[in-house]
Amino acid sequence: MSRTEETYTLAVGQMQDIFGEGDHYLKKIEKQFHVDVFDRSGTLHVAGEARDVARAGAVIRQLAGLSAHAGSIDIQNVEYAIALSGEKQPMDAEKDNLLTDLDTDVICHTTNGKPVKPKTLGQKEYVDAIRKNTVVFGIGPAGTGKTYLAMALAISAFQREEVSRIILTRPAIEAGEKLGFLPGDLQSKVDPYLRPLYDALYQIMGADAYLRNAEKGLIEVAPLAYMRGRTLDNAYIILDEAQNTSPAQMKMFLTRIGFGAKVVITGDQTQKDLPPGTVSGLDVAQEVLKGIEDIAVCRFTSRDVVRHPLVLRIVKAYEEYEKKQSRKMTKGRRKKDAHGGKER
Repeated sequence: MSRTEETYTLAVGQMQDIFGEGDHYLKKIEKQFHVDVFDRSGTLHVAGEARDVARAGAVIRQLAGLSAHAGSIDIQNVEYAIALSGEKQPMDAEKDNLLTDLDTDVICHTTNGKPVKPKTLGQKEYVDAIRKNTVVFGIGPAGTGKTYLAMALAISAFQREEVSRIILTRPAIEAGEKLGFLPGDLQSKVDPYLRPLYDALYQIMGADAYLRNAEKGLIEVAPLAYMRGRTLDNAYIILDEAQNTSPAQMKMFLTRIGFGAKVVITGDQTQKDLPPGTVSGLDVAQEVLKGIEDIAVCRFTSRDVVRHPLVLRIVKAYEEYEKKQSRKMTKGRRKKDAHGGKER
């Protein structure tokens, strides 16, 4: 195949952002697409095989647009732009602003002024679904922002007085460890299970604001068992770690919904802490509620992971391992069936 070359005229700041400290981002692009990228008299040149140059160019255009809009880019932006270039849909000019479009959707700001916004297309679809529907399921691996984005939307709605209170809940199930008898009252015993929710609240709202509203009963963080027998009107309700609910618990929770309520249910089907052989309420709910209007299901993939890049590679590695194990089990069952139920 013949080599080709494309050029891009960029501002100095854009060029610096795309190169990254110590040319780290540039080297990643070159390694990923097997191209040469270099600056010649203020113009960025991309050289290599035609297909590789086109894909690397798509990444550079995404990053250049984001740099111009946000004033900086980070490694997660680079990783995601590279992932986008591998999508099967054709690359065209309309898709050159995807990262910029994501950057404009600011949900709220943390206590230190950092904007909270979707960072992937999967996260953007999730945020839009929550805004549009009464009940939304966010299902996917760790690090995809399922709970954090739902919390940000809840706090934003509460501050705009669209809802009168926020209720955050999760099943109190031990994550593979026996914690024994914890000291203190009932709330003290369940707080360790709810700590991730507190962490997100403190970061987005601030500890003082949370405590003030919690004392007034306007923000409640409680185990799922506390929801029984209640009707929750005009509230933003988030059920976290829903993969650890039983079908009965999930039905109980869903029937708590009152007028003016917004409900977000998050879970990771690959991280169940239920006893062996127990059916997950999250799995059942997806089948039972399929096709019902005003209920949406958003599925995240490893591509939506926004933690340290190593987390993305870990999630992908586990996905591949689980696929191989599933194929082995399927193959084993077929062999067993072929020999009249006797495995050889």
